[in-house]
Amino acid sequence: MKSTILAPLLALATGALAALNVTGSTCTVTPLATGPDGKEPDDTPQILEAFRQCGRDGKVVLTEGLFHIGQVMDLQNLERVDVEIHGTLRWSADIQYWLRNSIGVEYAQRSTAWRVGGRDISFRGFGKALFDGQGQLWYDENRSGSNQAGRPISFTLWHATNVLIDGITWRQAQFWHTFVAYSENVTMTNLDMNATSNSQWSTVNTDGTDTWNSKDVFISNWTVTCGDDCIAVKGNSTNIQVSNVHCYESGCATIGSLGNPSNVADYVKDVTFDNITCTHSSNAAWIKTYSGTGYVKNITFSNIVAENVNQPIYVTPCIYTGQGCDSSRIPISDVRWINVTGTSRYNIASAIHCSASNPCTGFSFENVNITTLAGSTAPKYLCSNINDQANTGIPCTGTCPANWPQQLTGNR
Repeated sequence: MKSTILAPLLALATGALAALNVTGSTCTVTPLATGPDGKEPDDTPQILEAFRQCGRDGKVVLTEGLFHIGQVMDLQNLERVDVEIHGTLRWSADIQYWLRNSIGVEYAQRSTAWRVGGRDISFRGFGKALFDGQGQLWYDENRSGSNQAGRPISFTLWHATNVLIDGITWRQAQFWHTFVAYSENVTMTNLDMNATSNSQWSTVNTDGTDTWNSKDVFISNWTVTCGDDCIAVKGNSTNIQVSNVHCYESGCATIGSLGNPSNVADYVKDVTFDNITCTHSSNAAWIKTYSGTGYVKNITFSNIVAENVNQPIYVTPCIYTGQGCDSSRIPISDVRWINVTGTSRYNIASAIHCSASNPCTGFSFENVNITTLAGSTAPKYLCSNINDQANTGIPCTGTCPANWPQQLTGNR
């Protein structure tokens, strides 16, 4: 057994020490009060050392207080470790450092500030842990641009198996809040996320989470305000179960986007969104693909409440580009919308355009009751290229043109 030690890692001009206490297989980290010459400290080295010593068959405890994170944290090959976070982690304002050093995660040239991999890992925040990305600096620097290279995802699970993430709050994430990639048997519960810009520039791409190349992911009891996709299921995701989530100012429950690049097949199957509330959002229960390759099948959107949602139900095979809308090689099948209720901002409750070359099959509506916010007009349900449409329960009132917009600016 390891002896009990006090390991000072950084000494300040004032004489104060940052401490890593190791007792047996438990590493306890306390934050620095100040840095050299009174500057902002960097607690990253002692946190990394804690994981080096206790990241296998151990426990890492971050105490109450403010931890300053000034460097990337790449923690792979963790095994049988429990992580307790009782304080606040605040990422530094050194945008140029993060642009140069954030860790690549393959998908669409994205990168991350913190990457965690291994097996049998738990991160518990007890409702006290706070991750502060100082995102307003990023929103202003990005000036409403899209997908800035090097802008880091806050927290990424990477080749991780048997993981629990529970009881953590995010405020002002730098980019996506979380990313689940090449991982399986992941449970993420009781999370609170809010990224809201207070300037003229929008947050852009501050998704709650995105799954990719992962299976058996269980998400429940989240509250998310993010200005982009709340929970997005991307390529090669299987058995993703989402329940009891309230999404504000977001894309809410999303499959996609998929099919880009077109030479890489994206498969998504066995996904359930249940008991989801979408408040003042762009869409509620929807699917977006490019005209690439792969498939989408066995998707259930159930017990969805839309509160002032721009266009609650939406399916497109040519998102963003408007190209190849009727030549998509991504068939979409066996999609159910069950107990979808609430209000659409304009007069379109649903717009579904399936590819003419791959018509949608196995679509169904059951107890879908969406009214317009104004209440003075009947909502429209637009449909194109749905096999056996007469038996789907979809009350189609007109044709949905190719490249129908994701968001509307008024009644149509």
